[in-house]
Amino acid sequence: MAKQMAFYFDASACANCKACQIACQDKNDLPAHLRWRRVVQYAGGTWNPSPVGHGVMTQTVFSYSLSLSCMHCQNPMCVQVCPTTAMQKDENGIVSIDGNKCIGCRYCEWACPYGAPQFNEATGTMSKCDMCKDLQAQGQEPACVSSCVMRALKVGDLEELQAQYGTLASIEPLPSEEYTKPSLVITPHKDAQRAGEGSGQLLNLAEEM
Repeated sequence: MAKQMAFYFDASACANCKACQIACQDKNDLPAHLRWRRVVQYAGGTWNPSPVGHGVMTQTVFSYSLSLSCMHCQNPMCVQVCPTTAMQKDENGIVSIDGNKCIGCRYCEWACPYGAPQFNEATGTMSKCDMCKDLQAQGQEPACVSSCVMRALKVGDLEELQAQYGTLASIEPLPSEEYTKPSLVITPHKDAQRAGEGSGQLLNLAEEM
């Protein structure tokens, strides 16, 4: 089997500090509106009167965060729809963009269920996470991984990460993993909800607009 690099994310450890998001923008010199890695907060639940009465309340309130970037999918929709072959998947399974071929048609953006490819108005082309291939070639970790103060992020071979942490690759608010097979392994938060069965909502949706 060809090698497939992947991200591991521990949702039970993430503190929503956004250090990974900031490190990615700094390393890649991105303008504020381009976030190749972004931290989203998902929350829900209610407070309800207890059956015992007397003003006692019970609650099902929960909140957890996810650090998200390109999933470098095993079946990447972005690669399939790219009309110029600018979107490519290399021998390590990393999906990246050839800026010399990209025409900025945005087909990849529309096809990606994770919103990973983003249009750069300054260059007129698409842009996205390439898992810091340049740093990895020097034996270093991606900027997001090395900056995570809670050590909630790791990078490695997908099969090795799955052997260590399991095969879960989607929780709310992520879409089902069955279509694109994201190269992601998740340790869920204790209150995490299954993808497609969520009752919560994104708290920082305004940041994604």
